[in-house]
Amino acid sequence: MKLIAVGDTAPDFTIQDDREDTRQLSGYAGKKILLSWHPLAWTPVCTDQMRSLENNWQAFAKFNTIPLGFSVDAQPCKKAWRMAIQLQNVHLPSDFWPHGQIAKSYGIFREKEGFSERANILINESGKVIWVKVYPLEQLPDINEVLNFLSLNSK
Repeated sequence: MKLIAVGDTAPDFTIQDDREDTRQLSGYAGKKILLSWHPLAWTPVCTDQMRSLENNWQAFAKFNTIPLGFSVDAQPCKKAWRMAIQLQNVHLPSDFWPHGQIAKSYGIFREKEGFSERANILINESGKVIWVKVYPLEQLPDINEVLNFLSLNSK
């Protein structure tokens, strides 16, 4: 399994999110997308990671970017978690079935544990990967490094 790289075309996907809406990468043409992968819902670092997306929603909008909080948790779990941590704007797609298929296509699925790496992957308006970072599982991603990258690379 090879980690997706800057310059690669992002694999398309069609997936259900926490609101039972269908999300399709190709449906976001003309917008940047942040795929913010967290291993499992209901854990402290994952909660902080998703709240950082929510707390910076307006900053992402300024850069024409939609953050999505991905994991292999089932859709009903992601729905309950979103309500518990009070996310209003961020959608949480469920890569539950086929289990981890999207994470595998991006090269970030951990077979032994059955969940994804903690990672941020930015995709530009035309579907190309423009930034990838994988973090240690116990580390909260620094959302400011994503926002700084967007700021330096905005039109």
